[in-house]
Amino acid sequence: MKTNALRDRLLQQEDLNFLLTNRVPRILLTRCMGWFSQIRSPLLARLSIRIWRLFTDLDLSDAKKQRFDSLHDCFTRELVPGARPVDTAADVLSSPSDGIVGACGAVEGLDVFQAKGFPYRLQDLFGSAAAAEPYRDGCYATLRLTSSMYHRFHAPHDGCVEHVTYLSGDTWNVNPIALKRVERLFCRNERATIRLRLAHGGQRITLVPVAAILVASIRLHCLNVLLHLRYRGPNEIPCSADVAKGDEMGWFQHGSTIIVFAPRGFTLAEGIAPGAAIRMGQALMRLPQDGRAAVTPAS
Repeated sequence: MKTNALRDRLLQQEDLNFLLTNRVPRILLTRCMGWFSQIRSPLLARLSIRIWRLFTDLDLSDAKKQRFDSLHDCFTRELVPGARPVDTAADVLSSPSDGIVGACGAVEGLDVFQAKGFPYRLQDLFGSAAAAEPYRDGCYATLRLTSSMYHRFHAPHDGCVEHVTYLSGDTWNVNPIALKRVERLFCRNERATIRLRLAHGGQRITLVPVAAILVASIRLHCLNVLLHLRYRGPNEIPCSADVAKGDEMGWFQHGSTIIVFAPRGFTLAEGIAPGAAIRMGQALMRLPQDGRAAVTPAS
């Protein structure tokens, strides 16, 4: 009886969380948060950060600066040099961001999971079957950034950013509660696909930053535009930007999710499993031992 009562209480809390973070005008709230966070007032920033700390474990000890002109300035903070050591091994894809590992493992054909029992198809996430095909039977890892985490993301390996696809969409919350309730959630939300050709072996991997409620803006250094809900195109953006492992690639305005996809032959690094905490630069995946993976021509 006690077990049933506890389960019912947890379900009620999940229902409340889902209602408060999803059954609201998500896009309007996201735009309002974007406006509020960029108000340049050090006093307002200090007050907002103080309130923010009441609800999160915000740690600014490794931030490059300790005084912020706006809440946005704090959200997108840089870190002191050396705060995130990068695994330099040639056979390692390092984590592009801090995060909590969500669903991960082998891609089953072109199907992956956002949560147990909630699959989605890669062509729905990428926007086309041709873009998804190179990752058939490949490997993936979902990294969820909480609001208090470091929000910049970095190159997981030496290579060249070849193409970015922007897909506008909704701003559902991407917390575990929503992932268990909203089918194909990542395929519904605003997102970008960033295709990176690795210098080691020439394989292609793809990073998919997914926006969420209060977070619908993505800045990429390889583009001179801010990808956000009012962006109207083009959504297919060829580019050519060389990056070294650990180089900063961009940031979320607040925080959300990055999904890393690699072709067949890549494997998860030791310790990468749902619920594990990871920091930018730590080993996320390992390249094939012979240095080669299945390579499908890009569209």
